[in-house]
Amino acid sequence: MPGKLKTAVVGATGYSGLELTRLLLRHPQVETPVLLSRQGESNGTINLADMFPVLSGNGSYPLRPLSWAALKEQGVQLLFLATPHEASRSLVPEAVAQGLRVVDLSGAWRLKDAENRAVYGFKDEGSAVAAEFTDKAVYGLPELNADLIAAAAVVANPGCYATSVILALAPLLKAGIVDRERGIISDSKSGVSGAGKEPTARTHFVSVADNLSAYSVFAHRHTGEMLEQLQLDSGELIFTPHLLPIPRGILSTVYVHLNREMKAAEVEACFRGFYAGKRWVRIFSTPRLPEIQFSVNTNYCDIGFCLAKDGRRLVVVSCVDNLLKGAAGQAVQNMNLMYGWKEEEGLQ
Repeated sequence: MPGKLKTAVVGATGYSGLELTRLLLRHPQVETPVLLSRQGESNGTINLADMFPVLSGNGSYPLRPLSWAALKEQGVQLLFLATPHEASRSLVPEAVAQGLRVVDLSGAWRLKDAENRAVYGFKDEGSAVAAEFTDKAVYGLPELNADLIAAAAVVANPGCYATSVILALAPLLKAGIVDRERGIISDSKSGVSGAGKEPTARTHFVSVADNLSAYSVFAHRHTGEMLEQLQLDSGELIFTPHLLPIPRGILSTVYVHLNREMKAAEVEACFRGFYAGKRWVRIFSTPRLPEIQFSVNTNYCDIGFCLAKDGRRLVVVSCVDNLLKGAAGQAVQNMNLMYGWKEEEGLQ
């Protein structure tokens, strides 16, 4: 329809890609998105509604092969990539060269520090193109970088764990009240969809059901995002992810020591002041704490805390839906900022 933004999605068959497609289909400012297949996935004969009956009744959504010429002909302005990291690494420079703006849901361009990027093993590391887009990409956490996102050509959507932990810690670190020398611990737990759609032995029902397991200890890809965005040294944060036997949702329990004795009201004021006017962060008054069931199927990050009687030991609990605020919902929130719309547009 005239006046509406024309978008395209690569990777709509994954969990995050499907959520993103559903959000774009109901967004009042966006035309029906062009759905593009990953390489070798479809030649235009696959209808997404046949794969996902949740879309049936709303029309036909063919997966078309990626063609820059076709996107230009259709007037597409914004490209979403819900693709593997390596695919996004090559597609983003090509898209920008075609005059497209990009929101990338992968980890391809989130990290500025080469040491943190090493976990991905990108083959173009050190090239001129890699350096250019490492500098160009804006880390897409709206609560921290709204002004930069608004003008960005490339937005690197944050990781799901990283979103929950960064939003829990940013107000405290900004206020300078964390005793960083005593270290920070984040014990985080995610539903199985956070591992992606590709089946593995770890995500098999028999492995997940009635179980709880830690994984990627000291090696998780999202750790670098937390360090960079919070300006922490690697020795100041221990992050341990766990796999929950549920479909979706993340709960991060973050343990910090404060550098001075504080009252609960002061801590709450720190959170509320930092997130004043931030539509998608909800602060819980102590002693009530967030739960996964409160934030699942929403774009909210819910944050609560408990302060020990000594006024120096603090536990912060942060919950997000890994497919929404941790992925597709945040991507739409970033799009809203990029085009000057209210952050809640299409997300309520």
